[in-house]
Amino acid sequence: MRAEKEIIVTWSRASIIIPTMIGYTIAIHNRKEHLPIYITDHMVGHKLGEFAPILNFWGHVRNENRSRR
Repeated sequence: MRAEKEIIVTWSRASIIIPTMIGYTIAIHNRKEHLPIYITDHMVGHKLGEFAPILNFWGHVRNENRSRR
């Protein structure tokens, strides 16, 4: 392990987590801010973006102006 625990900041959500990343804290950008995520062994093989959700889905907006048959 490293003696100092620094947070690595990244905008790359498409990067795949590899075994050498275990134990690091990576701040992943979610289009608004950086969210710190601690990397564990269960995350290996996944992408960084899977652990930092970007948007809250509120549902589709109902369009009142569409044509009706």
